[in-house]
Amino acid sequence: MDAGVLLQVLLAGLSTGAVLGLVGVGFSLVAGTVRVLPLAHGDVAVAAVFTGVLVLLGRTPVAGTLGVTDSVLFAAVVLVGGALLSGLIALLVVRPYRDQPLGWVAGAVATGLLIRAVLGVALPAQGYAIPDPLHLDGLAADGLLHLPGGTTLPVRTLGVLVVGLLVGLLAERSLVRGRFGRSLRAVADDPDAAALCGVDPGRVLLLAFVAAGALAGLAGMLDAPSHTVSVDDGVVLGLEGIAAAVVGGLGSLRGALLGGLSVGVAQQVAVHAGGAALQDVVPLAVLVALLALRPQGLRR
Repeated sequence: MDAGVLLQVLLAGLSTGAVLGLVGVGFSLVAGTVRVLPLAHGDVAVAAVFTGVLVLLGRTPVAGTLGVTDSVLFAAVVLVGGALLSGLIALLVVRPYRDQPLGWVAGAVATGLLIRAVLGVALPAQGYAIPDPLHLDGLAADGLLHLPGGTTLPVRTLGVLVVGLLVGLLAERSLVRGRFGRSLRAVADDPDAAALCGVDPGRVLLLAFVAAGALAGLAGMLDAPSHTVSVDDGVVLGLEGIAAAVVGGLGSLRGALLGGLSVGVAQQVAVHAGGAALQDVVPLAVLVALLALRPQGLRR
């Protein structure tokens, strides 16, 4: 593999990994704080993106061109939609059954199925082309990143990597080290003691889900324009995000981001070596292997 191809595979993997890392950060935030697994997390990401499509573009499967105003509105709808949907799941599905694992697990699985069913009715086409509200293709005049050896890569790949890393690190810093982060750690350590100190565990649970939903919406918005999106894509995206979170160790937001980058690179290396059929196989194989052999993650 020459230097240009190696760099191409590495950047593509890191870009994919930044998206998976954002999904993993949200998953790890909820799982590590309130000891609940947001099993519909991938469906939330896809539903948030399709909410933006329905609001601004309708049911057409072909992406339209977004102007500045529509781009801002699209991004806002996706982020707010992800946050609201995730918050509703916390209020209606998780909070009533927080102390009954069978209840919230069954509810989360049923919610994912419901989201896909509703999206399937509203959006019946096999796949949809999603516009890029961030216009990352505009980072280069021809939309390409030229690498050594004559190889090229869509320039939005680099844009996705930069945005994903910046938001992931900002989320880790604000959600862990700030005032809200102290509340998260208090609830994670001892919910009863946190309540005695004036921290409402129910409110923390809700805010954790809302923050995770916004991150999921951003992850979907970064990922969707690079390929045709189906209403069922949330299943695999969620599982790949879980793989990222488990690699980094549940509860570690920085670990989830690093785990996503690792899984993304491994995925792209496998695709380059064995073909596109391995794209979804590698993250799921990593998840199964880790759950079986080292569920605490590689960083612990």
